[in-house]
Amino acid sequence: MAGPDPDTAADDGDDGEAPPKKTLWERITLLMVKAENPDDTRRRSGVRTDDEGPSTVDELEAAVARADDKERAVGLIAAPVAAAISILLTGSLISNDPAALTSRGLVNTHHVNPSLYVELGAVACALSVLMLVMALWRKRLYLGIVLALWGLSIFNLHFWGFGVPYILAGAWLLVRAYRLNVKLKLAREGGDTGGSGRTGGSVTPPKPSKRYTPPTSPPKRTPNPGRDAPTD
Repeated sequence: MAGPDPDTAADDGDDGEAPPKKTLWERITLLMVKAENPDDTRRRSGVRTDDEGPSTVDELEAAVARADDKERAVGLIAAPVAAAISILLTGSLISNDPAALTSRGLVNTHHVNPSLYVELGAVACALSVLMLVMALWRKRLYLGIVLALWGLSIFNLHFWGFGVPYILAGAWLLVRAYRLNVKLKLAREGGDTGGSGRTGGSVTPPKPSKRYTPPTSPPKRTPNPGRDAPTD
């Protein structure tokens, strides 16, 4: 009797190995960014298997209504980082605030009331929470607006290194939302949706203009008894 095939035994050994255990960070990432079923992703977010993206009206409507996994992950990662930066910057501004009076007893013009920094930090933290909520709800447009607002608020405090990435991320989401809305409008009108040569729906003839006035027939000529009478 022939012995077992060594190649088959090696394959069986590989298949029988237990998958490696996930680390704590990987578990937290999977918990926050939960991957959807591919069928649900194509149906709800409009993601296609090819590189053309959504092209039909149904796919474009689903893509406009809900952000995809990558856009959602951007918000889920940016929100806690923004909250931590808001708290650290507020504490730094309060601790480095100059005294209200100079050494000569004069009013220091560079002094700022610490309550102003506290209010600014509270607004930044509120924007961070709103950022997280928009990411969980997959609201692409509102997430881009909140990201840009938080970046502008930090940018105005002259912390450009923290504000510019959020402004760029918000602009990226807003541009994607604008392009999807334009493609949806073209698909509903029966036009081309992205150079693929296919239309999002049946081609409908253009609607007649409401300002169009049909031509009227010329007025009929009334006979003149004196001119049209027979002569002898």
